[in-house]
Amino acid sequence: MIFGPTPLEEAEGAVLAHTLRLPGRVLKKGTVLDEGAIAALREAGHAEVTAARLAPGDVGEDEAASRLADALLSPLIARSRAATGRANLLAEAAGLLVLDAELIDAVNALDESLTVATLPNHSVVAPKEMLATIKVIPFAVPGAVLGVAEAMIHRRGPGAIALHPFRPFKVGLVMTELPGVKESAMEGAVEVTQGRVEALLGTLLPVERVPHDTDATAAALKRLMGAGAEMLLIAGASAVVDRRDVGPAAIVAAGGQIEHFGMPVDPGNLLCVGSVGEAPAMVLPGCARSPKLNGFDWVLQRFFAGLPVSARDVMGMGVGGLLKEIEARPLPRAKAPAQPSQAPRRARNVAGVVLAAGRSRRMAPRNKLLEPDGSGTPMVVRVVDQVVASGLRPVIVVTGHERARVEEALTGRPVVFVHAEDYAEGLSASLRAGIAAVPPEAEGALVALGDMPLVSAANIARLLGAFDPEEGRAIVQPTFRGKQGNPVLWAREFFAPMRDIQGDVGARQLVGRHADRLVEVEMPDDGILRDFDTLDSLSGLRRDT
Repeated sequence: MIFGPTPLEEAEGAVLAHTLRLPGRVLKKGTVLDEGAIAALREAGHAEVTAARLAPGDVGEDEAASRLADALLSPLIARSRAATGRANLLAEAAGLLVLDAELIDAVNALDESLTVATLPNHSVVAPKEMLATIKVIPFAVPGAVLGVAEAMIHRRGPGAIALHPFRPFKVGLVMTELPGVKESAMEGAVEVTQGRVEALLGTLLPVERVPHDTDATAAALKRLMGAGAEMLLIAGASAVVDRRDVGPAAIVAAGGQIEHFGMPVDPGNLLCVGSVGEAPAMVLPGCARSPKLNGFDWVLQRFFAGLPVSARDVMGMGVGGLLKEIEARPLPRAKAPAQPSQAPRRARNVAGVVLAAGRSRRMAPRNKLLEPDGSGTPMVVRVVDQVVASGLRPVIVVTGHERARVEEALTGRPVVFVHAEDYAEGLSASLRAGIAAVPPEAEGALVALGDMPLVSAANIARLLGAFDPEEGRAIVQPTFRGKQGNPVLWAREFFAPMRDIQGDVGARQLVGRHADRLVEVEMPDDGILRDFDTLDSLSGLRRDT
């Protein structure tokens, strides 16, 4: 292609590069100049124009775009008429867009004159939605370049841009139950799952609700298969922690197999994928109870589009698999604020519970909670001040041993005191008293220990930022270099089992039983691991503060 200033004597048949406004007429960019246009230019005083002239073998922009669009066509994909060097590819049905990214990259790398832009691979698309656009950059393409592009596409066969329509699967759902699970939570999970299935043109069969037991779940899967289920889903009352756990074991007991457990997508890590006969079978992660995008959606969409999902496919989802940025991501030490300048804006109603009832047996006769740090501040005062500064409301302080002295030390603080009459029974007594005092409007409670004064308000703010029960982040626990610490933030759904705990133990046992509802938040320092219950450890605190 020849481009540049062109005398009018040589301009007939050339393509105008820029729009020109003439008296009584506008010549638009891309106009092929004919005798009338040239005469108008002369009359307006132009001796030359900036134009493009096709060289032998060149293909004009519209023809080139049209030919490349034709080469990329496949079933259920339509194309628009080429204009201004552009042609679009459109979906003719609802389905999943699947791309040969390597081939599209190769076409785009062939020559700067040809470009193909698409939606992301594995996009869910609706009828008439644009899938891709082919755009010719200059006014013409060398014929040899276009020929190579067409040959590359034909050599790989159809499907560089493919639409896999959704199939109207009948889906069976098994909900397993444990004592204490709220009916509203069960109904919500069914509603969300039904919405996902129907959005992909499927139908949800009547739901099977059974005890959280392998045999009962396997029997329910068989009943659903007998009812015509073409896909099987298990929403467990407890997190899947192993291939041999209840959900996966039920798939095997029903005559199926497990293809893969776990996936590099967050949220969605605890998905388990298998099959029973020809029917795909999945044990859902806890985040599937939320309508927000998670790894389960990606796998479900592929199954509905008739695509196989192998272990390799699941393991290949990690790039782009971090679906939502949350405060649970590690915070580099250099960027961690020492203290927040003000109480953070609270998106959720969360109470603070400070356990300050212990008898300090390892430091007797002293009460460790009233021992001063290096600045002279009693340990429990420092803990409470950080909880208050984090923005939690109300802040509930549970007292027991030396109740009056603890309350006196906290005089003037915006806290609510609750006395654990049976504090001598151990930590569980304080926990029960504190949880019982959380107001009904609170969505959760952060349980802090009165002997951990190095937990800062900034640490607590990071826990609050990660708290989202609807997305499966219902237990939020801090870590430092992978080691779990305190305080722990609990959603209201765990208050009832926390009130049932007995003995000198806290709620740590619940974390292991509900791993699907847990998110760990890496902290910039080890304050979340350090408690002070001996004179030697207290001397270290005084040096550090």
